Amino acid sequence: MGVLDRDDLRARVQKALDGFLADHQPRLQAMGEELQPMTEAVAEFLSGGKRLRPGFCFWGYRGAGGPDSDELVVAAASLELFQACAIIHDDVMDGSDTRRGRPAVHRRFAALHADQGWNGTAATFGAGAAILLGDLCLAWSDEMLVSSGLLTSAARRVFDDMRAELMAGQYLDLLEQVRGDGTVESALRVARFKSAKYTIVEPLHLGATMAGAPAEVLAAYSAYGMPLGEAFQLRDDVLGVFGDPDVTGKPAGDDLREGKRTALVALALEGATPAQADLVRRHLGDPALDAAAVATLRQVLVDTGAVARVEELITARTTEALAALEPAPVTPEAVEVLRELAVAATTRSL
Repeated sequence: MGVLDRDDLRARVQKALDGFLADHQPRLQAMGEELQPMTEAVAEFLSGGKRLRPGFCFWGYRGAGGPDSDELVVAAASLELFQACAIIHDDVMDGSDTRRGRPAVHRRFAALHADQGWNGTAATFGAGAAILLGDLCLAWSDEMLVSSGLLTSAARRVFDDMRAELMAGQYLDLLEQVRGDGTVESALRVARFKSAKYTIVEPLHLGATMAGAPAEVLAAYSAYGMPLGEAFQLRDDVLGVFGDPDVTGKPAGDDLREGKRTALVALALEGATPAQADLVRRHLGDPALDAAAVATLRQVLVDTGAVARVEELITARTTEALAALEPAPVTPEAVEVLRELAVAATTRSL
C-alpha cells in the first residue's frame, strides 16, 4: 500500500467518482444514445490514476485540524475531474497519441469517426469531441465540489484561482513550444503554474481553507508546496524523455517528439557545443523521431550535464519542501503524510 492508500483514501475517491458518474451518466444518455461514447470515455478515464491532487486536498484539510468525512472525500475527488479536463485538453494541444497506456481521448474519438465512416476528417472530429469532454469534466468538477457541502466563499476563491492559473500555465507552455527560445527560468515559470500550484499548493490550500485554517497554515503549505511542485514537474520532465513506457503510459521519448521546451532541454542547450545544439534544434519536435534519434538526443542531454543538473534541482527543491514542514503549524499525522508524499511525488513511487 502506498501513502495515498492511507485511510483507504484512493478507494474512497474512486467510490465517490463512481457514485457521481452513476448519477450523471444517465442524464447525458437521456439526451440521446449517441452520447454513450462520451460517458464511457469519462468513466474509463477516471478509473485509474495516482489521486495525487485529492490526496493533497484531503491532507491539507486534515492538517488544518479538520475531521475525516465522506463529504471531504467528495470534495477532494472533484479534483480528479478537474485533472481529467487538464489532461484531455493537454493531449489535444500536444498531439499526444496515448495516455496511461491507452489512446488519448482525441485519438479515441477520431477512431470512432473512422470506424463509422462519417463525413469530414477524423482528426477534426476527435479534437472537437475531446475539447467538449474536457469542458464537461471541468463543469462536473465544480458541481461535485459544491455537492460536498464544504465549499465556503473563501474556498471558492481558491478553486477559481486554481482554474485560472492552470489555464494561464497551459498558455505559457504553448508559447514555450512555439517561440523555441525558452530559458531555464521560463520553463520553471511554466512548471509553477501548470504543475506546482494546481498539483500541490492549491489543493492543499483548498483543503485548508475549507477547514477554516488561519493564514500561517496557508503560508506553510505554500512554502512546502511550491518547491515540491517544481521538483514534481522536473521529475516529470525526466520521465518524459527517459521513462519506461510501461510505467509512464506513453511512448519512450514522447516529450522529444512533441517538442517540449522543458528545463531539461533548456539546460542542455545552455551547456551544448554548437554541434549538439544544432542536433537538438533540428530534431526536437519531430513527430517522426525514431528510436535511434531518441537515443541520440538522450545522449546529448546526458553529455551536456543537463540530466545531472535537473537531478540536483529535484534534490534541492525536495529538501527545501521537507524543511518547510518542520515548523509547519499542522497536525503531526499530516506532517508525516506530507513528508511521504514529497518523496513519492519526486521519485514516482506512487
